Amino acid sequence: MTLVNRTIWEPAADAWETSRLGSFATHVARAGGPTVVSYEEALGWSLAEPGAFWSAVADWGGVRFHDEPTTSLGSAAMPFAEWFPGATLNHAELALRQAVETPDATAIVSLSQTRDRIELTWAELADQVARCRAGLAACGVGRGDRVVAFLPNIAETTVAFLATASLGATWSSCAPEFGVRAVTDRWTQVDPKVLLTVDGYRYGTKDIDRTGHVEEIIAALPTLEHVVRLPYLDPDGEDGWSALLDHDPASAAASMDFESVPFDHPLYVLFSSGTTGLPKPIVHGHGGITLEHVKSLALHYDLGPGDRFSWFTTTGWMMWNFLTSAALVGATAVLFDGDPGSPDLSTLWKLAADERVDVFGVSAPFVMACRKEGLRPGDDHDLSRLRHLGSTGAPLPPEGFEWIADAVGGHVQIGSLSGGTDVCTGFVGPAPTLPVRIGEISTCMLGCDVQAFRPDGTRCDSGETGELVITQPMPSMPVGFWGDDDGARYRSAYFEEFPGVWHHGDWITFDENGSCVITGRSDATLNRGGVRLGTSDFYTVVEAFPQVSDSLVVHLEDADGGPGELILLIATAPDVDLDDDLVRSIRTALRAELSPRHVPDVIDRVRVIPRTLSGKKLEVPVKRMLLGAAADQAASRDSLADPTALDAIAAWITQRSER
Repeated sequence: MTLVNRTIWEPAADAWETSRLGSFATHVARAGGPTVVSYEEALGWSLAEPGAFWSAVADWGGVRFHDEPTTSLGSAAMPFAEWFPGATLNHAELALRQAVETPDATAIVSLSQTRDRIELTWAELADQVARCRAGLAACGVGRGDRVVAFLPNIAETTVAFLATASLGATWSSCAPEFGVRAVTDRWTQVDPKVLLTVDGYRYGTKDIDRTGHVEEIIAALPTLEHVVRLPYLDPDGEDGWSALLDHDPASAAASMDFESVPFDHPLYVLFSSGTTGLPKPIVHGHGGITLEHVKSLALHYDLGPGDRFSWFTTTGWMMWNFLTSAALVGATAVLFDGDPGSPDLSTLWKLAADERVDVFGVSAPFVMACRKEGLRPGDDHDLSRLRHLGSTGAPLPPEGFEWIADAVGGHVQIGSLSGGTDVCTGFVGPAPTLPVRIGEISTCMLGCDVQAFRPDGTRCDSGETGELVITQPMPSMPVGFWGDDDGARYRSAYFEEFPGVWHHGDWITFDENGSCVITGRSDATLNRGGVRLGTSDFYTVVEAFPQVSDSLVVHLEDADGGPGELILLIATAPDVDLDDDLVRSIRTALRAELSPRHVPDVIDRVRVIPRTLSGKKLEVPVKRMLLGAAADQAASRDSLADPTALDAIAAWITQRSER
């Protein structure tokens, strides 16, 4: 694979000296560690001596243990590497440190299309956490219990999470837009004691009542002992939240304590998308998440006290957990709940300008939608404070990089990030001292030994596409899967393909500079006549047409070794027909920009392209349907952004069979 390799952003000449990454390196040297003077040297040390590196992150980042570990890395064998054995700590305690340092500074800004803006200082956040903790304790919540939240990305959700963590209880959240089945498929696996919920929310100008959903969810969770209702859509509705926090602030603060838990004690349970079966209940520990997020936010995003951090996310996506960890480095978290396209696509750019955001994150599809709409946020809003724009959720095409530099501002570092719910972070992404090249992710992140493997388990050369693997443990790799006592399900998910090596399931290509490109899921790759191509390259070409709003490509292999059948399904823009001229133009572009082998055998129109709630296309489930699986066997409807999208595919398959 040929990479573009054209630099689009350069760090300042003094970036190393002025960044927290440079400060960390100075700390390491003064503590008797190696002297490193570049990102490349820091990365090399973090991989050569992972125990020493992560111990230094804890020391520099102020991660104080109640009980000191006997060592930093007891066993590096995967799965189930042993990090910081003997250590005890509490994530919430570390997240609230800033309340002592700068109590009157802003901790959270909560913006919503359902209600007015809310701002909390660190002192106010600590007070609400203390009172919420007292309320949860009065409900009988203690160490090891599960608290689940059907709440949006608002301040109260962060308060409840930190209160839950302070007790040593385990958190799990689902966004209120999730369907009942999507929620119950997740939470019936963890037997929660307390449910926190809203009554509904406003999405743009539309009120979404969720009271019926809530009652169905409650009925499906027999272990629930308490339901706490937050009146959000209807401010005059039942108010269990105020009752939960109805504790004297002084006495709540006096009784505020943080349960001291082992390094790998469950902090929260995140879930996979669940498109092809029950969602995997991925357990993350207090210690691993704390260290990983301190490293990522401070060393890669250069965030600290006084900085403002925002990422458009819902509480059903791991980026909410990542955003909430802004507290670990003392940065202000700017939250948003609502429709990013209402009243138009400038909504989030206005937020970034009005709230003076330093580091702002969105999804790659959002960037491309803004580009297609012809937006120029840098001209329309004051984004002079914005220094970093993060992009994740899907590969960001080269055109997205160019649009950001031109329309948002050349001063903005473009931070394409890839990782996942499985590790609750990115493992390839940006660094404040590295240049950004068009279409490329800048580097492996510190402590992340990401490589490209051939099918035989050997490492790929530069420029060669292979399976994305991680060959050394990371602290934020899952503690395990909930209920998977013998670890069989966990091993099967990540370690069957290459024993002892984490197999992530993406195609990745590294260049000689250490930057990389991810080209889609390896189980959805296109391979015709020996030419292999990730689906993201395909979508870059097709979705550049203004007449195309979304697309999905599937390759049906020929068992006899022939070229098989390549099928391209398109959702057109409003009031656009898929006519012969458009089909011809798409074929011509694919032949010219990719290869003649990648001209589809079939190009047809469907009403909507199936995507998960987090925006990922359902290539593999659609392929299963084309091979004969029923829609409900191919994917869970409640895991989809539009539950009827599978019906559109099924209808097309029926029409195809009748032609």
